[in-house]
Amino acid sequence: MTARPAAGGGIGARAVASRLTGHRARAERPLSGALGEVVLDDGSVVVVKRADTPGAARAEAAGLRWLAATGTVRVPAVRGREGPWLVTDRVPSGRASAGAAARFGRDLAALHACGAPAFGAPPPDGPEDAFIGSAPLRNVPGDDWPSWYAEHRVLPYLRRAVDDGTVRHAEAATVERVCARLPELAGPAEPPARLHGDLWNGNVLWDADGHAWLIDPAAQGGHRETDLAMLQLFGCPHLEHVLDGYRREAPLADGWRDRVPLHQLFPLLVHAVLFGRGYAEQALAAARAALAG
Repeated sequence: MTARPAAGGGIGARAVASRLTGHRARAERPLSGALGEVVLDDGSVVVVKRADTPGAARAEAAGLRWLAATGTVRVPAVRGREGPWLVTDRVPSGRASAGAAARFGRDLAALHACGAPAFGAPPPDGPEDAFIGSAPLRNVPGDDWPSWYAEHRVLPYLRRAVDDGTVRHAEAATVERVCARLPELAGPAEPPARLHGDLWNGNVLWDADGHAWLIDPAAQGGHRETDLAMLQLFGCPHLEHVLDGYRREAPLADGWRDRVPLHQLFPLLVHAVLFGRGYAEQALAAARAALAG
């Protein structure tokens, strides 16, 4: 979920934290934008965020609860939501280790195995019109992953990037060829997995004991290789240990490494829409790699 500065430089965060937790706020420390930490009178520390829209806060809260319900990966507890405001527990900061990374891989595999009703299924109480970062994300359920991925994850952002001039009309044909060939490129059919949905390195926090915690989900039903591909897109501490732990818990289908560019195509196009031409070029490179793989 993307936060925006609150009117008056964050005024209201302490009041929101008090109202939603039932504890008096003792101190506040701004972090970035409309993100801040508030110390409560019981000594606990919460993170207070203000989203662009109430729908974004609702989607994040629903996603955190859906992930937490599995008892697999660690996520901060939702302390309350009100309009565009969301209050969660703070994750104490620490550093990753190889052992913690392998444990995170096993936990992530267990999360995915909890499943979802369909590809694109939103969490219970989550909106159909959600967000990934600040980009709209429509959670429209589908039963066939290749056609769903093309229609609801790749093509909407390709069209937006073309309309914005970030991807040229002639270049769009490469991505469209990937979509046309998805049935043969997608690998063996898999059931819908329960995804974090925006699993880049910045959304994986490591606590003081070395455990991994996941924040800012765009939770949905999807293909488990998409979470793994996004984790590889911007790097992750001890990544190979994460992947080894995952595969020991839940082996991946043959050729999964060759399909990484295919699954990275969606987040790269989202980034192209949000951040411009540099990511468009990466998305086109991923499309060419998917076709070659």
